[in-house]
Amino acid sequence: MQRVRRASVEVDSEVVGSIGPGVLVLLGVARGDGRRDEAWLRRKILNLRIFEDERGKMNRSLLETGGAVLLVSQFTLYGDCRKGNRPSFSHAAPPALAEELYLEMLNNLKAEGVPVAAGRFGAMMQVSLLNDGPVTLILDSPVARPSGP
Repeated sequence: MQRVRRASVEVDSEVVGSIGPGVLVLLGVARGDGRRDEAWLRRKILNLRIFEDERGKMNRSLLETGGAVLLVSQFTLYGDCRKGNRPSFSHAAPPALAEELYLEMLNNLKAEGVPVAAGRFGAMMQVSLLNDGPVTLILDSPVARPSGP
């Protein structure tokens, strides 16, 4: 998730989604992810206090600022590069599950009343952004994973 001043996504040289101030969410869906993960992640996207208040402190959420979301599916976030020189995507969810959860996230964000734009699932996309800060955060839902030691 990146806080942005603006962001857009193109498919075949056509802009299919763009936003002004808000967040660009590159959404990777892992094997085993489900609706509880989507709900956890959506709450974080909407409520993380990553926008500046009147004192310049990161103390306001996307909901409080009226910012927008650009949601882009990105299975390559689950590329495992530890062995060899070619990433393995075995931890990424199968396309049918990934698309289902991506569309669920998209629809649920819209239902929250947030301005939402999106990429196109499974398409080759070009993403442009003006990162604000920069503020870039990795969010990984703990819902379906066992807790640590």
